[in-house]
Amino acid sequence: MLQDKDRIFTNLYGQHDWGLEGARRRGDWDNTADIIKKGRDWIVNEMKASGLRGRGGAGFPTGLKWSFMPKEIGARPHYLVVNADESEPGTCKDRDILRHDPHKLVEGCLVAGFAMGAHAAYVYVRGEFFNEAARLQAAVDQAYEAKLLGPDACGSGWAFDVYVHRGAGAYICGEETALLESLEGKKGMPRLKPPFPAMSGLYGCPTTVNNVESIAVAPTILRRGASWFTGFGRENNAGTKIFCISGHVEKPCNVEEAMSIPMRELIEKHAGGVRGGWDNLLAVIPGGSSTPVLPKGICDDVLMDFDALKEVKSGLGTAALIVMDKSTDIIKAIARLAYFYKHESCGQCTPCREGTGWMWRVLERMVKGDAEVGEIETLLDVAGQVEGHTICALGDGAAWPVQGLIRHFRGEIEDRIKQRKGKSRVAA
Repeated sequence: MLQDKDRIFTNLYGQHDWGLEGARRRGDWDNTADIIKKGRDWIVNEMKASGLRGRGGAGFPTGLKWSFMPKEIGARPHYLVVNADESEPGTCKDRDILRHDPHKLVEGCLVAGFAMGAHAAYVYVRGEFFNEAARLQAAVDQAYEAKLLGPDACGSGWAFDVYVHRGAGAYICGEETALLESLEGKKGMPRLKPPFPAMSGLYGCPTTVNNVESIAVAPTILRRGASWFTGFGRENNAGTKIFCISGHVEKPCNVEEAMSIPMRELIEKHAGGVRGGWDNLLAVIPGGSSTPVLPKGICDDVLMDFDALKEVKSGLGTAALIVMDKSTDIIKAIARLAYFYKHESCGQCTPCREGTGWMWRVLERMVKGDAEVGEIETLLDVAGQVEGHTICALGDGAAWPVQGLIRHFRGEIEDRIKQRKGKSRVAA
């Protein structure tokens, strides 16, 4: 269990002052200029050594991503874009960072921006996060007033500006290139890659897009050292992580814990356990709604990190656990998620535009048992045709819940279909 002295987010629950004075008391903005004076290469190499993997879902090594930015600043300026469009169902960690620890993000923007040669950062905040955006803007204003941002940020000699941009509440804008399109005032529709944002991103300039949590942890890692951060979790899964636990637990919560903590320990120690006891558990979606569901048998022993969850054909994603007890209609739950992805598809790619609606309609029939057993295999086949055949990962996110349902709960679907057919025969 993570000790309080090792927590990065020391005001996750909003018990202390969120403002600049309170943030400084908790160690933020402490000798930030000294970190900057160590140079771009030192910062990037330290982030690489820390083993930090992106906290937005994909888990790409953060330091490596920063290193893709061109070393020289040419005619085109460099940009840092922070993805605060937290729209993954079950995920609510970035919201609490914006509400209660916004200065960690603002300071992280400066340090990360300097490391990639950027003089400006844009924070793209989800449209529904009205209060969070206001809080972040207030923190940015405080930083300008204290000369921590501006033409000589922190007295480091580096000019840096932070802009808060509010989206309009589209899930697709959580995809980095759709976010860039929206930021430029266009429809939030993903771009084809290459070119990747590091070469041609915002306004056609070199850009790095990172999640809120990935940027917010950077100053603490650089202060305490990469070796401190790698002391948590397994190899290739280093550090601490904010886990969101919701659903059928006694105490739904956000909690910062060490990576690779067993799922059962995480739920029982921090969320008060499953409603009705661990034996009443049916399944857990481990990383936000787009990751495949896992049955109780796997949840008993699985570790909460990228590699362990990949081995059981799911994923850590945003580390948002959605816990479902035996009262859950698992087919109906996945059908509800299928509707969400159908609704949020931008419609640019045919497999996603047509496939998401088709999967939802079939699942709605399966909820009632109004289907043929052979359709289960057809549904799995269509999910496979959507997965990996779209510009962005929304198609994958729509297919994976369906694949997880069929992989682990095919028996429930078959039983419901047979039950319906039995009732029809009796009625006839």
